[in-house]
Amino acid sequence: MPESSTKPEAAAPDASPVAQFEQSLDELEQLVAKMEGGELTLDESLRSFERGIVLYRRCQAALEQTEARVKLLLDPGQPESARAFAPPEEP
Repeated sequence: MPESSTKPEAAAPDASPVAQFEQSLDELEQLVAKMEGGELTLDESLRSFERGIVLYRRCQAALEQTEARVKLLLDPGQPESARAFAPPEEP
């Protein structure tokens, strides 16, 4: 099966980090759906897997940067002492 030519464009360098994250996550979800469909050749699957790893790492880095920004906002003097958000407890 030929690879589709409708690849998402790379995020513009001046796009916001949130926009870059959202675009990378969307592309990653599309790759996973294609791979789970089981109709890719072995070569296409390998290329999709490699691209998926790049996208995963990009998303992970964006999340780590966001976490650091949140910690800085919570306690600008000592960001390392900021606590992670706790989910609300269910009654």
